[in-house]
Amino acid sequence: MMLSDEKVTHMSHVILQELLEKDIVDITEDESVVRRAIKRAIQMQMHIGEEMDAAVRRKIASLSRHVPEGSPEWETLYQKYFREEQVRHGLPVE
Repeated sequence: MMLSDEKVTHMSHVILQELLEKDIVDITEDESVVRRAIKRAIQMQMHIGEEMDAAVRRKIASLSRHVPEGSPEWETLYQKYFREEQVRHGLPVE
């Protein structure tokens, strides 16, 4: 999923505001520095997600038989291989 730079910036503002309002963090840096760090973290996770999606699609496409995208079998394989990618990247699996 691609998010525009404006949406990611907005998310960084919302996340920082929530963290401050709930007194979860106490920052010593300027808020803009923290927002940029949050933004980089979001963008890095989006990039990893895109890489995982591409890897899963390549894996399905490399099967000896064609599995049409959107078919129940494709969806099952996608979920299975995506979980494998999450484990490979050390991400929590739902």
